[in-house]
This record gives sequence, structure tokens and C-alpha cells, in this order.
Amino acid sequence: MELRELGRTGLKVSALCLGTMTWGEQNSEAEGHAQMDYAFGEGINFFDTAELYPIAPRAATYGRTEEIIGTWLAARKCRDKIILATKVTGRSVMDWQRKDGSKCRLSRDQIFEAIEGSLRRLRTDYVDLYQLHWPDRPMRLFGGLEYEPHEGDAISFEETLGALGDLVKQGKVRHIGLSNETPWGVMTCLHLARTGGLPRVHSIQNAYNLLNRSYEIGLSEITAREQVSLLAYSPLGQGFLTGKYMHGALPAGSRKAVFEGRLRRYETPGAAAAIEKYVALARERGLDPGQMAIQFVTTRPFVTSNIFGATTMDQLKNVMASTKLDMSDDLLEQINAIHLVHSNPCP
Repeated sequence: MELRELGRTGLKVSALCLGTMTWGEQNSEAEGHAQMDYAFGEGINFFDTAELYPIAPRAATYGRTEEIIGTWLAARKCRDKIILATKVTGRSVMDWQRKDGSKCRLSRDQIFEAIEGSLRRLRTDYVDLYQLHWPDRPMRLFGGLEYEPHEGDAISFEETLGALGDLVKQGKVRHIGLSNETPWGVMTCLHLARTGGLPRVHSIQNAYNLLNRSYEIGLSEITAREQVSLLAYSPLGQGFLTGKYMHGALPAGSRKAVFEGRLRRYETPGAAAAIEKYVALARERGLDPGQMAIQFVTTRPFVTSNIFGATTMDQLKNVMASTKLDMSDDLLEQINAIHLVHSNPCP
């Protein structure tokens, strides 16, 4: 497994990162442990989670994914060999994550409360990468290319980064990162790090896949010039790029079957046509469509680690096999030809 540097941290993370958001909902603790055992054995040293997980978020399961990781770390005693990333919930109407019933914000007090909960559940004294799951400022999230301003106040970057900086000084967090952020948000954080003595962000975790290459438009230059690593999530477009949902198919036990309504990001006008083109291309070349989609993301020069999730061991093994796929120049040309006609239908 190839190892790549995370931002300017000096940490080396695996090119594939094990995502965990199904553990505690679609997957049991035993299944989560089995996935970690297998992934670690195959050279994956990077696990990503969040206080919010599992998905779909609800009070009854809040924090359960971190607990599953924590029991694995305690049993395997390999904390020093794992790069562990988690996230604090951004601005949200959810009111079950904080002890006083407050809605989630990226305030100093809430960040301090959140990290203590994560450390307790993860059974560790520190996390290697602590990420803001999404911004505090009111804005359009999880879909759309254009900027749409929304009314409302926002916790200042200075307060949020200041709190994270104190956690770094205390040794509870080694490095910090962003998620679901814009070019303006990333550059604002970098500016404050340069001018205000605040901690530097080393990564951004945004969606990136064949159906959503919007990261290339502005953020990819930041990645190159500022050494802020992209941790790409949803490389399979929530499973759509495997072809399993084509023509109305609804496999039993799939995320779409279990959580109808949560996959609409990949059911936009034009999405089905693009999916059919990519799946057909893979099959014409004798490739597994999911492996082609995964390896496309893994091999982009601005991707540091490709975060994937699996609900079955067969899915996990199929993802691992993607590393053997040759992303040749002529295959990339065919992929880009489809992209020119079906550009970013699912931003």
C-alpha cells in the first residue's frame, strides 16, 4: 500500500483510508472489527470517523462508531500504528450531541466538549487529525456549485481555530483539517495561520468522484500550492458508480434500500446518463465499474488519501483489488471524454 504525506505534518497515510460511518447502524461491532483487521493487514494505516457517526445520524446511535473503533484499538493495542482521524460536528439543528441540549456550533466550549467525548469513546489520549465536519457559517452544503448566501450569524474562524490550537498545545490533537469546505474557507484559514498565530490546516475532506469533480475547479490549485491534502470521500458516489442502482434496481440491504431519501445527491437530472456511460466503459474494457471509479480517485495527483466505506467484506476486498487496476492514458482519455459531456451532474 502506497503511503503519502498528509499536508505538511510529516505523517505518512495510506493511499486508501477506511471510512467507518456504517458501523453501529448497518454494521455490527464484530463486522467493524473484522473490517479493521483486514484493512490493517492489507497496509491501510488510516481510519476516518466522526462524532456524528453512524449515518443516518440519530440520538440513539450518536458516537457508536467511535466506540467500535475504541474497543478495537483497546483489544489490538496498535494505537501507535494507526493514523486516526475524527470530526467535530459543524453548525446543525441537531440538539442531542451536547450535554446542555444546545444545537451544534463550532464554538470553543462545544469543540472542547466534543473532543473529550471522542477521546473517551475512541479510548485514546489523542487523535492524529481533528476535522471540522462542515463550516459554522450558514451556507449551502452537500450539493450545488454556486455560492448561495444565507442569513445568520457565524462563530468566527478565530474562535474555532483558537480552540483547535489549544487542543494541539494540550496534546489531545496532533493536527487539524477541514471538511466540506470552499476555496474561500480554506484560504481564510491559511491566512489566519500565517498572520494570527493560529494552527495551520493540513487537509480538506470533500466529495470527489466521477460524478463530482468540482474540486478540480478551484481547490486543486490550493492543494498543489499550499500542501493542503485532499482526503476524497464518496469515491463510488454512494454506490451508484458500481452500477447496482441502474434502471431502478434496489438491492436488499443497500444504503438506498435502508435509507431511502438520503442518496438524492446522486439522483440529480443527468446523473443516470453519466453513470450508465461510466459503467459501460468499464465493462467494455473488462473492468469492474466500482474498481475503476475507486482507482480513478486514488490516482489523481491532488488526492492524498481516498476514503471508502464498505458494508460487507466482499465490498472491502473489491476495493482493495482496485489498487491493481492500470489507469492507463487511453482509459483516462475515455473517462475525460464522458466528463466533458456529463460534467459534474452531482456536485
